[in-house]
Amino acid sequence: MDLSIIIVNWKSSAFVRKCIQSIYADSACLRCEILVVDNASGDDCGKMLASEFPDVVFIPSRKNLGFAGANNLAFERSIARNVLFLNPDTELLPGAIQEMLKALYSAPEVALVGAQLLNTDLSLQDSCIQRFPTILNQLFDFDYLRKRCPPSDFFATRPFHDPQAVVTEVDCVSGACMLVKRDIFSAVGMFSNRYFMYTEDVDLCYKIRLAGNKVCYASLARVIHHGGRSSALEPQSHFATIVMRESRWRFMTAWYGGSYAMAYRLTTALSAIARILMLGTAIAVARNTERRSRLFAAAGKWFKVLRWSLGMEAWAGQLEAKVQNI
Repeated sequence: MDLSIIIVNWKSSAFVRKCIQSIYADSACLRCEILVVDNASGDDCGKMLASEFPDVVFIPSRKNLGFAGANNLAFERSIARNVLFLNPDTELLPGAIQEMLKALYSAPEVALVGAQLLNTDLSLQDSCIQRFPTILNQLFDFDYLRKRCPPSDFFATRPFHDPQAVVTEVDCVSGACMLVKRDIFSAVGMFSNRYFMYTEDVDLCYKIRLAGNKVCYASLARVIHHGGRSSALEPQSHFATIVMRESRWRFMTAWYGGSYAMAYRLTTALSAIARILMLGTAIAVARNTERRSRLFAAAGKWFKVLRWSLGMEAWAGQLEAKVQNI
């Protein structure tokens, strides 16, 4: 079999339907299987699949295993030599699978390939390529800077501006759409269960590169990622804000050491304090009610970040128990 496609569902049945429809439209000439794991979401995903897509393998989990655990569970049930991990809120555009497979076998050392992710309005989602997280790049990782700075290796945006960059080696790609060779995914230990949400993709890419293989971005493989809208259009919840930083901290602890990870917490605290002070000043002079409301919301987010950096968001260290109750 050419390809195993794995999707993890959590209350996303409508998205799963559209995702699978796009897969069937794009994979007619391939021998592939589709596996859907339901993370104890309690929606009608299983019934929908049985009715509309009876060939899809449905794997219900009585427990929310998170992104890493659910994907690993489905991987153990899959059989193909290549595995495509897809978020449920993605839709493949024509030719996406073929372009990713072409990139995956463009050189023996290529082990994992990501696609060009697009927002719902088909604008570029530049977070589909990332650098490995460091204290410095996390301090300056803002949509505003990424979109307005010239093509940069610091922000990993150079491949977006090079028409010749059809297949480009990068640090890491987004886990929303990730094609990997089965033997290498297994050899590096699959997705790490140290992360419940976020950064599993970064960690996997790090392990693959550490093993001497390459991670590549295939610009001709285009995939719509509905959930990837910028924070300017859809502000992050405080939950997502904290979980992301907790996951980054765990990555740095695992790969850079405890001292570096603690330095990340300290710089995050200083950055949060600076932002709260700036937002407080802006709130004091703002006359527009809607603007004041947005500034208060932003200040609330950074207050939560400050609390996390000081170890005051204890639930973030017990993510599994927390997510079960959401």
